[in-house]
Amino acid sequence: MSDHKPVHLAVYDTYADWETGHTTAWLARGGYEIRTVGAGPGTVRTVAGVRIQPDEDLEALRPEDSSLLVLTGADLWDTGDDLAPFARKAREFLDAGVPVAAICGATAGLAREGLLDDREHTGAAPFSLAAIGYAGGERYMDADAVTDGSGLLVTAGPTEPVAFAREVFRLLGVYEGEVLDAWYRLFHDSDAEAYAVLEAAGR
Repeated sequence: MSDHKPVHLAVYDTYADWETGHTTAWLARGGYEIRTVGAGPGTVRTVAGVRIQPDEDLEALRPEDSSLLVLTGADLWDTGDDLAPFARKAREFLDAGVPVAAICGATAGLAREGLLDDREHTGAAPFSLAAIGYAGGERYMDADAVTDGSGLLVTAGPTEPVAFAREVFRLLGVYEGEVLDAWYRLFHDSDAEAYAVLEAAGR
């Protein structure tokens, strides 16, 4: 049985299937239980139509019971306030000193909640976040993925699921140093030489 607290993956309708697969699969291989959390007990459908039955209810989720909250992109981030409760939960986590990782549209949700005003971050593009009218434009970084100075918030744009995973692994200490670099080179760059590093680390 793992000594780690679970990682909580937020799920909701129009969830972007491709954005967190590397993150959750390799966290699970690293000994973390992945638990899905939804805004209610009902089944949600990803953008591909895959059905997910949440394991836990968002309202009842406590930061102290979690290692990390992962927020993925979804069309609903940009079409209303349906997902605002997930951004408010992210605030609870950060206030409690528990990490949050957000990719794609979820970064816009955090911006609307005011969570990017004082933290280094990235996202789909600076102009897309600027359109929200948030106060964090000077903290935007043109990078594939960013971990802010507190070490509590990871952000990435929609085309960087591998870099997103890399930052999460670094934050949680799942992979470090040359092993982390090799993992990234293998899955981002298809660098065959990186496989040997991972294989040696596995032994």
